[in-house]
Amino acid sequence: MNYTLLITVFLTAVILVLGAYVVAKLIGPRSYNPVKGEPFECGIPTRGSSWLPVSVGFYLFAILFLMFDIETVFLYPWAVVVKQFGSMALVSIGFFLLVLVLGLAYAWRKGDLEWK
Repeated sequence: MNYTLLITVFLTAVILVLGAYVVAKLIGPRSYNPVKGEPFECGIPTRGSSWLPVSVGFYLFAILFLMFDIETVFLYPWAVVVKQFGSMALVSIGFFLLVLVLGLAYAWRKGDLEWK
């Protein structure tokens, strides 16, 4: 197997990344100010600890949202070409939707969709 193309792409990527890093170091501004290292949020100094525990429900909700968002992204191209592929397209998208519905049922049964 000829790996010339793969090696060329890899070396090009490494050279471009290193080149961008070197150029940024050479022409970038060199302003060192202690104020830059302080935490900043909307101009208001923080009181107390900024590290607050976040409920895992936010992450689960975001993952479920992404799951159904990606479903929509896959359903649109399928709907455009469904006539060309016939019944096999219907079977494959049916399996895809079945897996998603089973995932939703599992999350629902566990109570992950309830906002607590």
